[in-house]
Amino acid sequence: MAAIWQIIVKNKMKKIKILLRERQQILICIIAAVMVVGFVLFRYLPLQKKRKALEHTKSAQMLAIATASNQRAQLPILKEQLLKLQTIAGNYQEKVPKQIDLGAFLHKIADLMNQQNLSEQMVQPGEEIEAGQLSCIPVNMQCKGKLPQIFEFYKQLQALDRLVRIEQVKLNNEKDFNGDVNMQTKAVIYYRPDSDRG
Repeated sequence: MAAIWQIIVKNKMKKIKILLRERQQILICIIAAVMVVGFVLFRYLPLQKKRKALEHTKSAQMLAIATASNQRAQLPILKEQLLKLQTIAGNYQEKVPKQIDLGAFLHKIADLMNQQNLSEQMVQPGEEIEAGQLSCIPVNMQCKGKLPQIFEFYKQLQALDRLVRIEQVKLNNEKDFNGDVNMQTKAVIYYRPDSDRG
């Protein structure tokens, strides 16, 4: 009976050892699963979020760098345009005097016409018009001469130290086609009123 008892105890011990090994393996698997889940939840996923955020920041910075580079490439073009505009508008203040000086201007027009030997001259100012911070006076001009003389008159008119805007030009040949052209021009001159003085 003792031998049977020993066999039963041995069998029970074997079963307990097997059961303990199985439980130990299950426990190891559970611990490993908990570690993997913990690693994924607390280490891998936050690092992935940070990586995506860094990639997004990097792509935004690359876009900003590309935009700045493109704008930098356009900078010389803009500088050139600015210089052209400054050249055109640079002496704007000088070409718009602070006083009307209409008599002197009309005298200059008559002198220019005389220099080009233009005949049948007529220079007639219109009524003054307020245009914001500037005042303007329409001027009707009329004369007769050869086409090259009239073109030279316009060149000299453009070179005056006063801003003159040509609004309308009419050139008509003489009926007998002798080479003379009748010129009629509507122009505007500007000045800054006294209230603009500082």
